Amino acid sequence: MLGLGGKLPPDMLEKLVFSRVGVRDPSVLIGPSIGEDAAVIDIGNNKVLVAHVDPITGAVENIGWLAVHIACNDIAVRGVRPRWLLPVLYLPEDIDVSFIDKITIQVDEASREVGAMVVGGHSEYTPGLNRPLISMTALGIAERSRYVTTSGACIGDAVIMTKTVAVEGTAIISTDFSDILQKLGVSRDIIERGKGFIKMISVVKEALTLAEKGLATAMHDPTEGGVLGGLIEVAYASRKTIEVWENRIPIADETKAIAKALGIDPLKLISSGVLIATVPWNRAEEAIETLNSIGIQATVIGRVTEFIDSYVLLHRRSGVVEKYSDIYVKDELSTIWEKWSRFKYVE
Repeated sequence: MLGLGGKLPPDMLEKLVFSRVGVRDPSVLIGPSIGEDAAVIDIGNNKVLVAHVDPITGAVENIGWLAVHIACNDIAVRGVRPRWLLPVLYLPEDIDVSFIDKITIQVDEASREVGAMVVGGHSEYTPGLNRPLISMTALGIAERSRYVTTSGACIGDAVIMTKTVAVEGTAIISTDFSDILQKLGVSRDIIERGKGFIKMISVVKEALTLAEKGLATAMHDPTEGGVLGGLIEVAYASRKTIEVWENRIPIADETKAIAKALGIDPLKLISSGVLIATVPWNRAEEAIETLNSIGIQATVIGRVTEFIDSYVLLHRRSGVVEKYSDIYVKDELSTIWEKWSRFKYVE
């Protein structure tokens, strides 16, 4: 679970997961790999099936809403519209029926928002859980020649991000740790505004817009590890180095206040709702204007270079340059659950 450390380390994934995938199928164009958001499978007639599964383990109150949008985001960053969903609900044995009702209402509302349908899934009471978990599978179909990968970043590309860092993390912490934040001196007004970030979780609109315009060479939905983790994954998948400047990365006042109170780095806080995209430098202004025209804030935060000796070079405001050569970044939400969950009661 996220509260116990998040994703498996890359070396463990390579050794124990990616090497054990059953029969190799030549119709699988993109299979299990670090950084790539969704599988791409050739289904004939110049069509591909795009599939992704994602667990929600670090949230409680908005778990149904998050499950739909985060899984759909990983389909959309392929440039593909999500169409079908299959949730698996793991429920504590003592969970109240009203909470199950809340979860399924959220799943229904979020599915309607992205235009997708729940076509199957599973639910069960699971011994040993202290909070509900959801694993969500999303599917979509696209033209074989039109999908976007995480690995497509090119030397000289501009790196663009939408919205502000840690959209998802701000929403989760404001909702599930509001009592802790108040004890740490964060105002109720900031907490309530932070809860509202939940409505910005989807990147479907901006990802599909960039793809339809042919502007993106690569796209990625930065989840665990935050924007920094997402940048590393794009760089790793593309075999490039990404250079970014902290003073160019937009951060909302609500996120600043929460991060300061908890002593965390917002660049490493789970960030679904943010789209990372690389675009040719000479089309960066067009990409920004295109996103602005559909009501999406977008910022050029860096550039893609040839691989040097690290995946990301981060120029901090202090003048320090941090080099990241490890693929894995531990998410700050994991740290918060480890530190603070014992001080609160979770339904």
